[in-house]
Amino acid sequence: MKTEETNKWNAEEYNKHTGFVSALALPVVDLLAPKHGEKILDAGCGDGTLGVEIEKSGAKVIGVDLSPEMISACKIKGIEAYVGSVSELPYHDSFDAVFSNATLHWVKDANSAVKSIATSLKSGARFVCEFGGEGNVQAVVSAMQQVYDKHEDFGTFNNPWYFPSVREYKTLLVSHGFTVAYIELIPRPTPMDDIKNWLEIFANGITKELTHKQRKIFISECEEILRPSLYTDKEGWVIDYVRLRVKAIVHK
Repeated sequence: MKTEETNKWNAEEYNKHTGFVSALALPVVDLLAPKHGEKILDAGCGDGTLGVEIEKSGAKVIGVDLSPEMISACKIKGIEAYVGSVSELPYHDSFDAVFSNATLHWVKDANSAVKSIATSLKSGARFVCEFGGEGNVQAVVSAMQQVYDKHEDFGTFNNPWYFPSVREYKTLLVSHGFTVAYIELIPRPTPMDDIKNWLEIFANGITKELTHKQRKIFISECEEILRPSLYTDKEGWVIDYVRLRVKAIVHK
């Protein structure tokens, strides 16, 4: 298993319940500021929604994602895309920019990912990304841990995510030749149609060893724990997202 292969994705279900992932990323595309004629790698491209936005500038996008289902969806949108790992990109001095949205928190080996991204970029090129940062879905992770602690038969709770602080990620970038032009943690409480759908989609890697009955218990008890803090009759479910947004320039 590749380091970031911690979840399996159904493109149709993902888009049905989590369209906000791409919709809320448009400011990151603005930060990327793609230009006509540029060659840009979309690392963790998903179904290609943001790749299409980037190509409106006249840039050429190449997408990479571990999910064959997402790559198929990407190609249908007309984006050149390949199944592959962000930690093992097969490129060297190839891109004017690397863009990544909502992917790098799935990559536990962050050092390999940043090294691979740096290698893929031309000298003086930019890396623009946004992903879960320190404090992201903290209430949800805590609830999951509580449920696993309560049920010994579930086994050990393995947190699949990497949510770094500003200082931690800036230090990592600098160690691989980047100058950090911008980095910020952005609290972004995010509406979700139902916490059960969120757990079905984003925690399926966590619960993959559970039986159907255990998985139902897991989701039900997480919902019970989270309802007082993340649900109101007025707003519905609002997940405690915190994003880390970055722009960095590599020097070789």
